[in-house]
Amino acid sequence: MEQTTSKEKILKKVRAALIFKSKSKYANIDLESNVYEQPPAGESILETFAKNFTETQGQFVVCDNKFDCLDKLLTLIERKKLKNIFCAENQLQEMLTDSGIAYLHQKEQLAKAMVGITTCESLVARTGSILVSSVRNTRVLTIYPSVHIVIAYSSQVVMEIKDSLQQLKNKYGRNMPSMISYITGPSRTSDIERKIVTGAHGPKELYVFLIQDVKQ
Repeated sequence: MEQTTSKEKILKKVRAALIFKSKSKYANIDLESNVYEQPPAGESILETFAKNFTETQGQFVVCDNKFDCLDKLLTLIERKKLKNIFCAENQLQEMLTDSGIAYLHQKEQLAKAMVGITTCESLVARTGSILVSSVRNTRVLTIYPSVHIVIAYSSQVVMEIKDSLQQLKNKYGRNMPSMISYITGPSRTSDIERKIVTGAHGPKELYVFLIQDVKQ
């Protein structure tokens, strides 16, 4: 007489559960309503992002247009004496070339990078976070340099994380990026004495240069 193995017993129970589904005890659960506190009346989504982003020690720079962005970027580079700037995206490379900003772009030069300049997929106002993906930039470039500068647009600001994920699905469909990551402020951690250490596992400084392309 054949004995039923433990694995077969478990699979039998799983099959039975799939066929004869039990009724939910809580039929009227609301899983769609927003549980978060809404921003103050009159506060725009852009203002919400700026407030929450700066609270995480991010540095926020508003730019009227692309030329204003490049002007302010040049000012930051000169003031902070930033060197070994790495940029891998063609669109940004054209901007930097037009403004005379020298940059590295070859993979073998990445180890020298002190500054990484990237774009992003979206900005999340609720958490002050930046969504990056492997389509636009590499994982290494967002964590290796000690300074990370993100060039973004006001049209990329969304309120919730779920909005940023939906936007990503709408854009890429079935060809989703192999890597997505939310960045919330510069890298920081607590040491053994509970002191906050900045730049432990990523950039010490995080900037968002936001170009206004739509009114918020």
